Amino acid sequence: MIVYELNNLRTVNVISRPSKICKSPYVADIIIEDQIIQAHAPSLGCCGLCEKDARVLVTPKKDTTKICKYTIQLSIFTENKKQNTQLIGINPKLAETIVENVLKLNLFTKLKVKSFKREVKILNSRFDFVGLDEEDNSFVLEVKNVPLADYIDCDRKERMKYNFDDKEANEKISYFPDGYRKKKTDVISPRALKHIQELHTITKTSKTKTYICYVIQRDDIKCFQPSNIDIIYKNAVKEAHQDGVQIIPLVVKWNIEGQCHFVTDELPVII
Repeated sequence: MIVYELNNLRTVNVISRPSKICKSPYVADIIIEDQIIQAHAPSLGCCGLCEKDARVLVTPKKDTTKICKYTIQLSIFTENKKQNTQLIGINPKLAETIVENVLKLNLFTKLKVKSFKREVKILNSRFDFVGLDEEDNSFVLEVKNVPLADYIDCDRKERMKYNFDDKEANEKISYFPDGYRKKKTDVISPRALKHIQELHTITKTSKTKTYICYVIQRDDIKCFQPSNIDIIYKNAVKEAHQDGVQIIPLVVKWNIEGQCHFVTDELPVII
């Protein structure tokens, strides 16, 4: 089932990020019709999916007076030897919109809703969705975008020790989070950690049902797990899940026409 569509997509090459015109890491230079144009890169470099030489799909911005004329939405990931090509949603806002539509269509296996609101503040966080399920239980749902997957969940230095030629393309582990940090012991995303901790608190102190939905915008994967490279976050998810926070691994697949298809929300989760 189609759960979202992007219109007016164009396939372009990233030639630099940050832009050489605007030094913000959220701006990239792309080429359209032999012209260098600036595009909003909401996911930063996304571990190579939106860096120099990446092939990405963009949509035009409505306000053409701004420096960025386009927004980078999807990245083309290719494994030639395995004949695997994925269009991966790397704009985090896509994940929120996809989940909103899945809620409206009542496609979630674990959560059937009667009503919901967007962006509601509870405790010290603003959560993506708050509402009532079909049994009139209140619920809170937070969304995280998961564009990354690999055959092993480890840091880049450790990964270099392995060879994955014998692996099938769809044997990857999808994982969250990943990204830059000054020290290996630092939390990758303090905001993501805060969200799971506060979902945990809500679960322990009220009757509200809590969910965290990891939106995996690719289907070359066999499971999802909180990443081994951020043990603090991984342990926080494990503890929250043990106390009742439910994990929804939502898998979707994009095509070149800009259609996003629901695949499953029952992918195995490794805690």
